[in-house]
Amino acid sequence: MTAPTVFVLSGPNLGRLGTREPEVYGSDTLDDVHAAVQREARDLGLVADCRQTNHEGELIDWLHEAVDVGADVVLNPGAFTHYSYAVRDACAIVTTSGRSLVEVHLSNPAAREEFRHTSVVAGVATGTIAGFGLQSYLLALRALV
Repeated sequence: MTAPTVFVLSGPNLGRLGTREPEVYGSDTLDDVHAAVQREARDLGLVADCRQTNHEGELIDWLHEAVDVGADVVLNPGAFTHYSYAVRDACAIVTTSGRSLVEVHLSNPAAREEFRHTSVVAGVATGTIAGFGLQSYLLALRALV
């Protein structure tokens, strides 16, 4: 029996982790996040398919792909969190198909600028984990099992 696959998707600017506002996002790079996610997934009996994009359409295509292959999703939508109804609708396709989608954030958006307080994704996500840095991704994987 093969291990279930989880898509671990990161949105715009997350490829700049480690150098982008380390006082907010920490010093871990996206490669560090992916390595930790791979280890945690393996320990949990999962396979993590880690991807990052700065492009809204590509992220939407990956969410559709998750539905097509029957994968749960850990999603850090980055700035798309706050305004992308297209990403929100693709997330809803995931959760209404019977799959789980956990929204994650490295920082706590509710403790930051006013425009970051609204997540258009949260209402269709299975759950949200925010404010724990790299651990947010690992906690999301644990939530899926």
